[in-house]
Amino acid sequence: MTNNYKEKFIEHLEDSISGNRLIKVVLGKYKGDEPDLQRIVIKQIAVKEETKLSFVYCYKTKEITKNFKIVEGIEKIAALVESPFMSGNLFSTTENIQIIYSRKGKCSWSCKRVYNEVVTSQQHDHQKERYVDQNKAFLTALGVTNENHQVLPSMSKKWKQINKFLEIFKHAYNSSRLVDAKKVSVADFGSGKGYLTFAIHDLLRDSFGVDAQVTGIELRDNLVNFCNDVASKLNMDSLKFFQGDVNSYNPENLQVMIALHACDTATDQAIFLGIRCESEIIMCAPCCHKEIRKQICSPEIIEPILKHGIHLGQEAEMVTDGLRALLLEAYGYKTQIIEFISLEHTGKNKMILAVKHDQPVDREAVMAKVTKVKEFYGIKTQCLEELLAKWLRH
Repeated sequence: MTNNYKEKFIEHLEDSISGNRLIKVVLGKYKGDEPDLQRIVIKQIAVKEETKLSFVYCYKTKEITKNFKIVEGIEKIAALVESPFMSGNLFSTTENIQIIYSRKGKCSWSCKRVYNEVVTSQQHDHQKERYVDQNKAFLTALGVTNENHQVLPSMSKKWKQINKFLEIFKHAYNSSRLVDAKKVSVADFGSGKGYLTFAIHDLLRDSFGVDAQVTGIELRDNLVNFCNDVASKLNMDSLKFFQGDVNSYNPENLQVMIALHACDTATDQAIFLGIRCESEIIMCAPCCHKEIRKQICSPEIIEPILKHGIHLGQEAEMVTDGLRALLLEAYGYKTQIIEFISLEHTGKNKMILAVKHDQPVDREAVMAKVTKVKEFYGIKTQCLEELLAKWLRH
């Protein structure tokens, strides 16, 4: 029956691809010889008007992407399931299938019907406001839509994320001092494959009619090269990508600073860069709140609650981002902590949104609040506060 389960898995895969229902395939429990390889994530994408399967090989410290034609990709999945990958998970808009092999070769199979909200959302797309034209060439080039400009099922969450991001940005932009600007400089740190970077470039230039210079900064050179290649082919001269991070890329002029999934104190460094450059809009989606968590001394009255690790982690997130918001307020920003859509890299769904204003600020009063919060939790140091203090001394 083992081989029959494998054949069924491939049959369901072929059916989901032909029916345009595939979300992704995840191959896990790797037992091969390649060092640090953990899993492979496969999605259906469009490359130069041809549908392909994109294999993302996930290692401990890097990711490598390889694209295959559909038939070749299916054959490769069939060869990888059972050995060296002992588990396979198929996610589609109608079912979730799992196949797992034990060390003794015994196979288990499960198939669950799902009624994915993606199906419903696609049926009602015409009722929702979209902030980017679905027919845009960059969406197809990035694999969000196919050659017929239909959103691929595997990219439905990304499509929703793009529009939510642009919705938040549009409201911030319209309430900022940039609303009448003719030129705008934007930097997107940790730009990844450039989905949001391309989208904000399109919104500013095509929808707002602004002379926008947009830069994506990303550590992975393969993604930098990919994004620059797409921008070049689409004649987007005002969109560039560079290899680096918030510590290595220091622009002199920056009206909009974006840093999504900046880990731990990298968020503080990104906010500091935005403040130092007097950015009009700062957008951060923080994660990995390690600095504050290891410092917190639970106040006696709430120690019974914070003794649970999950509660302490949630408290550390709240305190960290609350302090960041206060520090932004001290430097002349109207700040909100709002719900976003969780990113691929992290389940966190929080965004710090700060917009510069002209109203007078009693910085000493705000900093006194920062001090009281730190004293209450026994916090000795906070990265953003120290960066700002050092900057002022110079």
